Amino acid sequence: MAIAVLDALDNARTQWYHVTAIVIAGMGFFTDAYDLFCISAVSKLLGRLYYFDPATGKPGKLPPNINNFITGVALVGTLSGQLVFGWLGDKLGRKKVYGITLVMMVVCAICSGLSFGHGAKSVIGTLCFFRFWLGFGIGGDYPLSATIMSEYANKTTRGAFIAAVFAMQGVGIIFAGLVSMIVSKIFLVYYPAPHFNQDKDFSPVFSTQPQGDYMWRIVLMIGAFPALATYYWRMKMPETAAMDMGKVLDIEIQAEHDKISQFKSTNSYSLWSMEFVRRHGLHLVGTSTTWFLLDIAFYSQNLTQKDIFPAIGLVKKEVNYNALEEVYYTAKAMFIIALLGTFPGYWVTVLLIEKLGRFIIQLIGFFMMSLFMLIIGLKYDYLKNENHMMFAILYGLTFFFANFGPNSTTFVLPAELFPTRIRSTCHAISAASGKAGAMIGAFGIQNYTLDGVPKNIKKAMYLLAATNMLGFFFTFLVTETKGRSLEEISGEDGSGQTPNVDQTTTTAGSLSMSRQGSQRQASTDQSS
Repeated sequence: MAIAVLDALDNARTQWYHVTAIVIAGMGFFTDAYDLFCISAVSKLLGRLYYFDPATGKPGKLPPNINNFITGVALVGTLSGQLVFGWLGDKLGRKKVYGITLVMMVVCAICSGLSFGHGAKSVIGTLCFFRFWLGFGIGGDYPLSATIMSEYANKTTRGAFIAAVFAMQGVGIIFAGLVSMIVSKIFLVYYPAPHFNQDKDFSPVFSTQPQGDYMWRIVLMIGAFPALATYYWRMKMPETAAMDMGKVLDIEIQAEHDKISQFKSTNSYSLWSMEFVRRHGLHLVGTSTTWFLLDIAFYSQNLTQKDIFPAIGLVKKEVNYNALEEVYYTAKAMFIIALLGTFPGYWVTVLLIEKLGRFIIQLIGFFMMSLFMLIIGLKYDYLKNENHMMFAILYGLTFFFANFGPNSTTFVLPAELFPTRIRSTCHAISAASGKAGAMIGAFGIQNYTLDGVPKNIKKAMYLLAATNMLGFFFTFLVTETKGRSLEEISGEDGSGQTPNVDQTTTTAGSLSMSRQGSQRQASTDQSS
């Protein structure tokens, strides 16, 4: 016997407030992806500006440890923010901490473009400091957005709605490349310069436009504006029912008080209890390990694009460009790969997740990523030297199946599998495991690709193929959630334990957005 309000919401038709919630939460992920991935487009420019050594006869390049730290420090912040804000989301309420994450993203995105001093140490130090806190705010968006969307949606479209929120990450990746292209092109029009190897005397120095120091700052600071645009609407979103239980009980469902009491008595176990381990231990291991393994590959792909593009012929060698041209063509290649490979994968998941289910999509994605990366590793020399088009297609397909696959489903599943009062925390633990994998990609796998040495790039592909295959097998630790209510999935409905109580009736279509937001978790399913 289901509590009437919850049952009505689970079976409610899709309404405008669902679309609003997707846009508001999705814009946070747009900003997240833009801020995390735009650094790949401009990191080589930082090397030219601050680490040029005329004695090498090559353009300036970030030292490996500096390069890894610039790209990886935001991931460290993201991991920390996921754990902190995920826990706070369960303790204080989703809405109370949702605005804090957005403010942190806006402030730190702007401050990432500022610097104390003019030398390499001060500029890079400032950049890394603010990118850590930028990542901290981004980290909070993961568990909060996923949990809020899962608690707003009805059971027949919940997976598609959560996936749609996450799909805005694909739009953010596209805009990271597009904005970098546009800004660098504008600067190129006004500040042309010779290629690095145009002559031996002057070109090595004059190929790096000093105005590029403004260009990379503008690109990073633009990331603040999408988040800022949604701040008002995010603050107007209602609290979800789990954090507004009293209001729901007093106003909406007093007649079902016995059901709520029974629910509380049978679902009072904590995250660290043996009861949680018995009910959800394998689920948490499954969501954490698959996200960990996925992000090793996913972030390795995205953060090393700038190094792989020249190796496979998508862009020319760095000596054939001036500084801003290198940004432009690297960003252009990123944009094309994202538009044709990354972006479609996200939205194919949105279209098919309620038909195929999360489990099947994740298995397909992991397997296909492993297959394509293995082919790239085995046939690397042939693809690099004789068939650039096939190389680009295979490389793009790895992105497609990452997103029509585990990059989307590892975000969706932790928002559905766990009980209401610890859902945000469990999602945070899963997501933080993912960022631990991303750090391995940033600080480990990236070392294989920095110099563009074919032997090392092949090793990286073999490692990533093996990582994805492990993800394939760990997927069997999670269960399918398609078409079931959150309470049924998590066991909160007390199946077989809850006594029959007279049901109150509620008309789903009459619920306002405010009530739907506040009622979504206030009550639980009971056995019919």
